[in-house]
Amino acid sequence: MTTKESFSLNGEHLLKKVKELIAEGNVRKITITDKAGKELMTFPLTIGVVGLLVAPVLAAVGALAALVGECTITVEREETPKEE
Repeated sequence: MTTKESFSLNGEHLLKKVKELIAEGNVRKITITDKAGKELMTFPLTIGVVGLLVAPVLAAVGALAALVGECTITVEREETPKEE
């Protein structure tokens, strides 16, 4: 089961927040939209992506952060079943 969560923030905090989300490990996909709701970037985070392809993704997010003022990050998380 997946859940979605959104964060509104300024471009200067974008890269830091994306790094935090990647470090959490339970994130499946991150979508970045501008304040008008236009999708600027979306990328899946699977186990293989986290290890090898994070550097180019973070470079692209850093470049995007320099260009946008306010944006929204939508995070799709994989819920882990709770043990009873």
